Amino acid sequence: MHSVIQHYTSSPSFTDELKKRMKDLESDVSSVPGFIAFYCLKTADGGVIVTVCDERFGCDEATRRTANFIKKNLPNLKFSTPQTLGGEVSFKFANYKTTKV
Repeated sequence: MHSVIQHYTSSPSFTDELKKRMKDLESDVSSVPGFIAFYCLKTADGGVIVTVCDERFGCDEATRRTANFIKKNLPNLKFSTPQTLGGEVSFKFANYKTTKV
């Protein structure tokens, strides 16, 4: 399993605007082979996107699709190039019974 984290800054409304188009983004990104999950976190200065896929290729493709989607659908938002971290997931645990998003 592989994960990529992208931190977008300089646009406090980033996640609000992205959420308005969430269904279209979900349709595009979730069709990537090996896709597992996509999380968007709101921060004071923008947002963080976490993508999880079976393989690095999937994360690379999902990241490319997300960047293209943002460029095409949120052209008026001005933010710096996202700081990107990625790597193989060492371990995980979760409690999906309590999700309220």
